[in-house]
Amino acid sequence: MMGELYAESLTGAAIEIEHVDGTRMPLEAARWLEPIDGDTALLARCSAPTLDVGSGPGRLTAALTRGGVPALGIDITPHAVHLTRRAGGFALVRDVFDDVPGNGRWATVLLADGNIGIGGHPLALLGRARELLRPGGEVLAEVDPPGMASRVERVRLRRGGEVGEWFGWATVSASDITRIGQAAGFPRAGCWTEAGRWFALLR
Repeated sequence: MMGELYAESLTGAAIEIEHVDGTRMPLEAARWLEPIDGDTALLARCSAPTLDVGSGPGRLTAALTRGGVPALGIDITPHAVHLTRRAGGFALVRDVFDDVPGNGRWATVLLADGNIGIGGHPLALLGRARELLRPGGEVLAEVDPPGMASRVERVRLRRGGEVGEWFGWATVSASDITRIGQAAGFPRAGCWTEAGRWFALLR
């Protein structure tokens, strides 16, 4: 059900993210169909080959491919993978914690659009990213601004009376990413900002 609701959000359907305390906010997934300010600077830091985790409709995967950087998008939603392929990118239906092609050989693992929150356990996700990377590889992650609170929440997707299952999602502040990265095996970390967005590089 979660995958179906997310797929519908990519078509512009009015889908909400519901928190356990009952608060709701719109899931504006359709905005990921087009380039977002800051994308160009982020993509310029991607080395070949790049694995785009939680690639969604594939705007970043396709842009890397057009720019001559071999890239693969992975997403748990078949419709998102279909959109990536239609946009000219390569993508597979995969969970990052399952078997992923090229294990130990990726130069860059990309966690854009807040995808460092996948699974609700950033330390585990970064540990998995470290397994996927080749020696000297890098994680590029989008994070919250410094001073924001890092947190883990249970959320679900909703459209009217139709709801998906609860799942964990994390938010990581730029203030905390170095500590979490070091715990996951990345001794070097740094942050930068572009077009109002915050990013981290973990090496």
